Amino acid sequence: MRLVIARCSVDYAGRLTAHLPSAPRLLLIKADGSVSIHADDRAYKPLNWMSPPCTLKEGDGVWTVVNKAGEKLIITLEEVLHDSSHELGVDPGLIKDGVEAHLQELLADRIETLGEGWTLIRREYPTAIGPVDILCRDADGGTVAVEIKRRGEIDGVEQLTRYLELLNRDPHLAPVKGVFAAQEIKPQARVLATDRGISCAVLDYDGLRGIEDDKLRLF
Repeated sequence: MRLVIARCSVDYAGRLTAHLPSAPRLLLIKADGSVSIHADDRAYKPLNWMSPPCTLKEGDGVWTVVNKAGEKLIITLEEVLHDSSHELGVDPGLIKDGVEAHLQELLADRIETLGEGWTLIRREYPTAIGPVDILCRDADGGTVAVEIKRRGEIDGVEQLTRYLELLNRDPHLAPVKGVFAAQEIKPQARVLATDRGISCAVLDYDGLRGIEDDKLRLF
């Protein structure tokens, strides 16, 4: 990971245009090729970013980041205050609590509750950015990635989106659809998932365990 703190301006050219005037900012370049630009007042959310696959070309005071769609992020550096690189290695990912781990196990064992004719490929399907909770096939033979949470929030949708971007590069799996599954899904997360073509499933933990009637709903 490379961390650059610099006074810079940023221009985005693609489906729309956007401009960030000159200010001190953090430029984050990750090993997966992504580039993101951060201010000091927006928590974890970047001001602008380019997701992989993309290429970064460093010129004399100007960085140009281009993705596969030809969209550009042009960063004009006025003053570099800090520039360092750090090898973080492979991240083990989030360790699920007992309920999430058990939900994954139960749903994998009863994958047909997501739809008649659905079949399991495997749990913890490995990718370069972490394991997908469940990879399965629907009744039509299409590949489906399932991300499971106790509480479904925007972060979980973002996580599944990154998995889908990566999985859809594999011609043996593509096209890959997504299902965001949780005991409770926040309205904002549902809106974001729907906008990205991701289905939402509300999980009844007790129902999957066989204590109550199954109340799994796929929307």
